[in-house]
Amino acid sequence: MAKKTIDGNTAAAHIAYALSDVAAIYPITPSSPMGELADEWAAHGVKNIFGQTVRVVEMQSEAGAAGAVHGSLAAGALTTTFTASQGLLLMIPNMYKMAGELLPAVFHVSARALAGHALSIFGDHQDVMATRQTGFALLASSSVQEVMDLAGVAHLAAIKGRVPFVHFFDGFRTSHEIQKIEVMEYEDLEKLIDYEALNEFRNRSLNPERPYTKGTAQNPDIYFQALESANPYYENIVEIVNDYMKEINKITGRDYKPFNYYGHPEAERVIVAMGSVTETIEETIDYLMDKGEKVGVIKVHLYRPFSDKYFFDVLPDTVEKIAVLDRTKEKGAIAEPLHLDVKSIFYDKPNAPVIVGGRYGLGSKDTTPSQIKAVFDNLKEENPKDRFTLGIVDDVTYTSLEIKEEINTEPEGTIRCKFWGFGSDGTVGANKSAIKIIGDDTDMYAQGYFAYDSKKSGGVTISHLRFGHEPIKSTYLISEADFISCSKQSYVHQYDLLSGLKDGGTFLLNCNWDKEEVEENLPASMKRYLAEHN
Repeated sequence: MAKKTIDGNTAAAHIAYALSDVAAIYPITPSSPMGELADEWAAHGVKNIFGQTVRVVEMQSEAGAAGAVHGSLAAGALTTTFTASQGLLLMIPNMYKMAGELLPAVFHVSARALAGHALSIFGDHQDVMATRQTGFALLASSSVQEVMDLAGVAHLAAIKGRVPFVHFFDGFRTSHEIQKIEVMEYEDLEKLIDYEALNEFRNRSLNPERPYTKGTAQNPDIYFQALESANPYYENIVEIVNDYMKEINKITGRDYKPFNYYGHPEAERVIVAMGSVTETIEETIDYLMDKGEKVGVIKVHLYRPFSDKYFFDVLPDTVEKIAVLDRTKEKGAIAEPLHLDVKSIFYDKPNAPVIVGGRYGLGSKDTTPSQIKAVFDNLKEENPKDRFTLGIVDDVTYTSLEIKEEINTEPEGTIRCKFWGFGSDGTVGANKSAIKIIGDDTDMYAQGYFAYDSKKSGGVTISHLRFGHEPIKSTYLISEADFISCSKQSYVHQYDLLSGLKDGGTFLLNCNWDKEEVEENLPASMKRYLAEHN
């Protein structure tokens, strides 16, 4: 498989384009690049695996896009869309119809916060969690590589199993993170399509040559029975997903299951989570196991339908305590969704472990290895704190976990660089190019992540670049840097630019001051830090 340095949105669009006849789109941050790429490829005549150019149609809103997806599927065309946040909420009415009619829709969602007390364009799972009841299967990817590998599972399983899918990954942290990954070839995907199921789908399409009744109004005598008649499809889809994961494993050499376990084979304390945080958890587990701790993580891939069979297949028998991490908040609920799911499957189990839950990462709040260690430390307590929060100091309801130790878990030899810029000054674009050059033109692993506020143009930007000879799982911001650059001289008076610069590290200031003016304008605190740490 060829390697390429791309972001999560590009990986999802690559697979969606391959396995779709039609894409009905409407832009919303952070999913917009997926639709833009599909539109660009179609405009240049790029062919999907069926030898056709995908028909890309931009509608007037997400509600219109969802209606177009529904209509296109009813006409027998494999159809996809890309969305997030309020855009996904606007699609929910049509999602019920698509699921009810067993249409193989696939939505690729760069999961994002919802506008409640305030608007946030940043990532969490609030939007996806609002679709749990629609009848769509929910498939989670944790990294750019997983997006590339599992997006195809969603499309292939939808065709064979007649259950629509939401394939989701973390907005910005995965959608916009640039990583060096292996790219799935269209020829390999084409071999996995169940053409019999595909032909049956096309033959069920609306056509005057084969009329049938659909979309009826049903009375109390039959509605309930008709709803329950879909049960076999949801019972079968778990095995279909697992089978396609096995096929993807053969192609990639990786190991995907509905739930994946990582950690000590006799772990006593385990975290259950999904999304990009699981990469940070894995990195933290490596650090803790080196110190003799028996810890692990269960990564959730197939969230709906939730299969207790595949969960217990990977859970070590030695587990005594479990912490479930949710990247959402359900106000008024007794616990968050994933937490409740895990607790419910242990309901009638003898000797069930202690199970607690917590919230993390709302609105792209950074989640670090030190915070993950605090979760494992909490599980050491005789009565671990339940319904806790990570990454904030809650001085209102006192839910937050105390961080007792700051740890560094990044692989030795990884080079870490931070670039401070001004939105639209070219710093982010230049760093995207730089990290792609490192990834594509050397044998090193490379990662780029770009932090900026919702103003984008005109706001502060910080580019976080890592590269090295070991795989990079650090899905959090750089806190200790080898190199820090600043391309706006006024920032020296506004921000702590040198925070985290390691001893012997390099600081580059791009400015129009001469030597004397630099001496005059640099704050005394910066001069002192540079003198003491170099």
